[in-house]
Amino acid sequence: MAELPSVPETLTVHLGAPGAAAPDVTVPFPDYIKNVASSEIYPTWPENAIRANILAQVSFTLNRVYTEYYRSLGYPFDITNSTRSDQAFVEGRDIFENVSRLTDELFTTYIRRKGSVVPLFAAYCNGTTTTCAGLSQWGSVSLANAGKTPFEILQTFYGEDIELEEAPVRGFGPSLPPDPLRLGSVGNDVLDLQIRLNRISENYPSIPKIPAANGVFEQSTLDAVLEFQRIFSLERDGIVGRATWYRVLFIFTAVKRLNELDAEGVSFGEIEKQYPDVLSIGMTGVGVEVIQYFLALIGLFEDSVPAPVVDGIFGQETEGSVRAFQARYGLEPTGIVDRETYRALYDAYLGILRALPPDLIGERAKPYPGNVLVYGSRGEDVTDLQTYLRALSEPYGLPEVGVSGFFDPKTRDAVTAVQRRFGIPVSGAVGATTWARIASLYDGLLSGEALAPGQFPGIELKEKEGTEA
Repeated sequence: MAELPSVPETLTVHLGAPGAAAPDVTVPFPDYIKNVASSEIYPTWPENAIRANILAQVSFTLNRVYTEYYRSLGYPFDITNSTRSDQAFVEGRDIFENVSRLTDELFTTYIRRKGSVVPLFAAYCNGTTTTCAGLSQWGSVSLANAGKTPFEILQTFYGEDIELEEAPVRGFGPSLPPDPLRLGSVGNDVLDLQIRLNRISENYPSIPKIPAANGVFEQSTLDAVLEFQRIFSLERDGIVGRATWYRVLFIFTAVKRLNELDAEGVSFGEIEKQYPDVLSIGMTGVGVEVIQYFLALIGLFEDSVPAPVVDGIFGQETEGSVRAFQARYGLEPTGIVDRETYRALYDAYLGILRALPPDLIGERAKPYPGNVLVYGSRGEDVTDLQTYLRALSEPYGLPEVGVSGFFDPKTRDAVTAVQRRFGIPVSGAVGATTWARIASLYDGLLSGEALAPGQFPGIELKEKEGTEA
């Protein structure tokens, strides 16, 4: 639920009630809607009524997919064919010709409330033997016969504040992050987690609010996760793996009533991404600096990978370096940094970093250790960071920091001061860009020279043969 809705290429349907032992079948999404529509309505109905019903069925289905309703409960399917819970689906049934034609036109269109991105939980019933708060199927026939358009029919049952929206068709996978989230994790998955926990805390006040939902898993996020795990009887380890992730998603869906007709909804601001999932030519910012930083170190040890300038601008030089890296590591050389390429860059960077002998680094600042340091972090990397910050405190007017190996509030204050002074997004966390700046300043003190802005921070590394010093 971290982005705008999309239409999955296929849908896995459980042929029974949710908890019943029954087979699952995977079918193309349009074929599922055609089957449901042919099972739920009559082909002789007025076309406007059929259109309105298909739009309701598409929206109902996308609501189940978007909220990962059954997946969040641990089931391996997206929807059931039980009419007590979902919609009628009869495997192998004949499809009406006009239903097929209209579905091909409408299966990417869904209903949503104005201001919300979530597909409407478009409940409906036949309107004769059963009634409900949603669309009346036979009632839609009467309205169509009275000259109402499909949208007017939908407004009659779902309210004036609805609108129709188009969704792209693309492969849809579970939202579960590829790696468990923990102290020091950074990215959109952390941001989604923080937003959801803050909303859940309105219904469960013992969960502490996360003051800065900024995509950085720091101490306040850890505190919220630990309390959430306690309340819902999960292993209380502060790590967001499968069980905690899907429980957070399920409770978020429940408190927002996303699987109900009167849902609170999810605003555009709640799904806004702070970190781009894909980096490509023409982009700028901290994300670009990070990959340039990785490539710069990799390029010192890989003849085929040219090291780009670390300037935060994804230009032709950086694109060429990315292409060379992708070719060297068996990836399609697109020049675009997607999740797979970023993962490979990160792994290659860490591999080189761990292989560096201590005497190669000498007294200069170490390269970025590869893991984000945040309030609450402990260990040797924090000790190194505090050593650099302490040396910088007087010449740069930074808050004084003790060297304890624990990332305490004073360390966070000093980090924040560096970020403000040098135009780095203020998070209080130390990722590649912040580490690089602090390391540059520290090395400048050691050498007695001021480094140029954007200069690659460094360590004295053995360069490739034939490379200029």
